[in-house]
Amino acid sequence: MAAQFGRRLRKGAATTAVAAVAVAGLSASQAPGVNDHGRQSAADAVPSPDASPSGGGATGNSPYYTDLPPLNSPNPSPSAGTGPVTPGTPEAGIPATVLDAYKKAETALRDAKPGCNLPWQLLAAIGRVESGQARGGRVRADGTTISPILGPQLDGNGFALIKDTDNGAYDGNSAYDQAVGPMQFIPSTWAWAGRDGNDDGKKDPNNIYDAALAAGHYLCRNNWDLSDQADLDRAILSYNQSREYLNLVMRWLEYYRKGTHEIPDGTGTLPGNRSDGGAGASGRPTTPSTPSTPNRPAPEGPKPKPSPRPEKPGGGGTTTPKPPTDPGGTPSAPPSTPPPTPTDTVHHLEDAGTAKLTAMAGDTFGQRISTRAETKAGKAVGKVRIRFSIVGDTDTTFTGGERVATIATNSSGVAVAPALQAGEKTGDVTVRATVVGRVLPGLDYTATVTERAADKLARTGDTALTCTPGGEFANQVEVKATYQGAVADGVAATATLIKSADDPVANDKGPYFKDADGKTVRTLTGLKTDANGLLRLPKLYADDTTGTFLLRVTTAGGATLTVELTVAAAETSSPSPSASPSA
Repeated sequence: MAAQFGRRLRKGAATTAVAAVAVAGLSASQAPGVNDHGRQSAADAVPSPDASPSGGGATGNSPYYTDLPPLNSPNPSPSAGTGPVTPGTPEAGIPATVLDAYKKAETALRDAKPGCNLPWQLLAAIGRVESGQARGGRVRADGTTISPILGPQLDGNGFALIKDTDNGAYDGNSAYDQAVGPMQFIPSTWAWAGRDGNDDGKKDPNNIYDAALAAGHYLCRNNWDLSDQADLDRAILSYNQSREYLNLVMRWLEYYRKGTHEIPDGTGTLPGNRSDGGAGASGRPTTPSTPSTPNRPAPEGPKPKPSPRPEKPGGGGTTTPKPPTDPGGTPSAPPSTPPPTPTDTVHHLEDAGTAKLTAMAGDTFGQRISTRAETKAGKAVGKVRIRFSIVGDTDTTFTGGERVATIATNSSGVAVAPALQAGEKTGDVTVRATVVGRVLPGLDYTATVTERAADKLARTGDTALTCTPGGEFANQVEVKATYQGAVADGVAATATLIKSADDPVANDKGPYFKDADGKTVRTLTGLKTDANGLLRLPKLYADDTTGTFLLRVTTAGGATLTVELTVAAAETSSPSPSASPSA
């Protein structure tokens, strides 16, 4: 047993050494000396301000996966997140729920700490190195890992010494701490860095939404700007204080920046090599290791007959392969097929009574999209994540400016999308509902954006509009547009000097406007009300024709106002009668 154990260690060390050399070579950086399978030496340690109480970063410097990204660029190019696409390079694919969590965390940090400039690809790079994207996306619809992901117990035996800080609440170990979850937080760090990323009222390091948001905040502390390489290096090193770790994360960051695509949950590429010499990607929890039994001399006498099922290879008969181990070195049970999740039972999506979706440009839609997840038998399925994506060339978004929203179905199997915010582009908009983590036909909804409109026009003043022949009107016409009593801003309008109330054709005589060249114009198009719904027309002039004339203003939506204009000669005063001659 001792010889076999030694062979396993030597093999692991060799694998790690190859990975370390490859990382250093690919990144063309200075890689300080390392010892004991990738853990830092004193020269490699880079202190980080505000690190975890353990002094070992977010993970306590736990082991990580050393698999390198392929040399070829990812394919296809970055997706808009509108649903699964044809897979390209396998390593470039990120499980749907995991990818959604990274992007949501980036959005949250963009609002909470805009100066940090956190890219979701950094979270993806760290998630790949720490847990192989949650063991290839083995997560439930709410983002919680199907089985806990635990690092080895940090008992000082080849790792850092961090005695229990959470009474085993997160890692199940009341003696020593262990890194927990898809982003591998140790409990002492999670105690202050933990976040609730899926709004379920809990901060769970085993939930990818919570863990990704926590990692984002962790990387954005100390006013670091991750668009600056120096700050980016500091942030990554504060997560795991190893220069090799920094180089590896940077390689994956650049790889994901070149492109990635969404793949179904549970189908991600699993890593194969760890910095401590281990291999595999088991998601089973580890347990504290126990001292191995010392070697004893073999008893004298005839050797026993080989068992038909020896305990280790080489003894003859049928062998039983050893199960894979977790980072702690404890054998885990052979993987079994997990029970189907709610997502697995979804057969199709149905509309859940969505009303007609219509809104004026710039307005919020009064109706919201409702989608129900159902089994093949038509039963509702709760706790399933539905992604609503706005597709096509449109500036319509969900409230908040996002084009993608992910909502979990309730106990009735219904997910209600956020309200839509109409853009300025009019016409039909397609919103597609898909099931996160499954490749199923999407359900399309059509939302219609109409042009801005007014239903009422009124003059802002009541001064009579008069002019002498050949002169100009002293006052300009100003109107206010409203729609259902509210200000109608940005509404298209037309102003025409018409022949009569019954004949809206442009007049060929009487008052007129002037264009930029000073030429006579009696119809103005392309007008729009301002932010207050006001429209102030250019100056009006009169030719030599006297009389009463009409100016008609119309808007999109059918609002109409007719204004009367008068052109008349100036009044002259009569001479006073002369005094009668005196007698």
